[in-house]
Amino acid sequence: MAQETVAKYSALSNCESYFERIQSTKKLPKPLQETLNHAFSRIPVSSFPGVPGGKVIEIPADTTIANAVKILSECKILSAPVTNPNARENMSWRDRYLGIVDYSAIILWVLESAELAAAVLSAGSATAVGVGAGAVGAIGAMALGATGPVAVAGIAAAAVGAAVAGGVAVDKGIGKDAPTAADSLGDDFYKVLLQEEPFKSTTVELILKSYRWVPFLPVTQDNSMLCILLLLSKYRLRNVPVIESGKPGLKNYITQSAIVQGLQRCRGRDWFDCIAARPISDLGLPFMSCHDVISIQSEELILEAFKKMRDNHIGGLPVVEGPRKRIVGNISIRDIRYLLLTPELFSNFRKLTVMDFIKIVATFPEDVGRLAPPITCRLESTLGSVINSLASKSVHRIYVVAGDEEVVGVITLRDVISCFIFEPPNYIINHFGFSAEEMLNEPQL
Repeated sequence: MAQETVAKYSALSNCESYFERIQSTKKLPKPLQETLNHAFSRIPVSSFPGVPGGKVIEIPADTTIANAVKILSECKILSAPVTNPNARENMSWRDRYLGIVDYSAIILWVLESAELAAAVLSAGSATAVGVGAGAVGAIGAMALGATGPVAVAGIAAAAVGAAVAGGVAVDKGIGKDAPTAADSLGDDFYKVLLQEEPFKSTTVELILKSYRWVPFLPVTQDNSMLCILLLLSKYRLRNVPVIESGKPGLKNYITQSAIVQGLQRCRGRDWFDCIAARPISDLGLPFMSCHDVISIQSEELILEAFKKMRDNHIGGLPVVEGPRKRIVGNISIRDIRYLLLTPELFSNFRKLTVMDFIKIVATFPEDVGRLAPPITCRLESTLGSVINSLASKSVHRIYVVAGDEEVVGVITLRDVISCFIFEPPNYIINHFGFSAEEMLNEPQL
């Protein structure tokens, strides 16, 4: 697991160079940058609006993965703090909270489990010999964060055990190639993953230990908003929990989306309008070149889209057509919920193309949910219009297009936040007592 941990955090280790590159492309007057920094440093976190409903959604560590997915989907959130079910009221936040679980971690687990189950099921029911030990080995390996041969064998054998126990492998003619095995299982394969043992009993805690993306780093209410903005941009955190000193519970949960929506509400103020009126190209946006944009062709399989997001640690992809990459759609990490919560889609996910996936979800009732259309802008668009699109559409990225809707860049929430601030020397070290780079790159498993 050590090698995977290093790979998983390699992108985070480049946060300094990432931010330095951003700062070097900015063209805001230095006095304005310093004024904004000073202003944000004087605004306490306690002044930031609370979460909708006034209560932070938390998921107990003993919640099953299937139920966790439903909670995230029903609450329309991508992540949630994980609590220790045995925590007492007088415990500190360090004992009360185990981390943050999000769709990225769940997707990784489900996709890997699906691949393993299909591969082993294709070998025939004889592979299920010794299933009992395999099931125990799978859970044990996942709890330890192992994903090597032992874990693979354990999880795979457990999957076969679940299928055979339910009569699935016998009835469905297993013993073919892996794709055929997965497809022929149909709805039963979906049940193997989320409704049968041992997957039925897999808890958030096990996923959290095996696929932990970022550390749980709360700030107190008297910290400054500059600290929050730096953590969500330069230090690449997706969200920042807020605690009250001396009390165990979370008071707030600040996300990148909430920050950008807050910036949108600053429209009409001189400092914001001055920056918002600038074309994004004046600010060096998009920060990536057109060659760095990761996309998915419409005729590729939907499974490949989610794998690309997983392998590149990104939350969304433009769906494109042709060599010039004309944008025709958008797939985000949250769209995996349609596979997890819709058995008829999941049962055919190995044959489902990205465009077919988009068309099928487009037929769903609005209360079930539909895919968000691609949000685009052009190099001459202003930063204010980009912020308005991101905030009003509640999306995490906007695609920069040129010519005939050709994708030439991506602007994320993190990029937008970074346009407004920079880090004074040793600011994070002075606030936390350690380097945020060290914190982000410290092995978590």
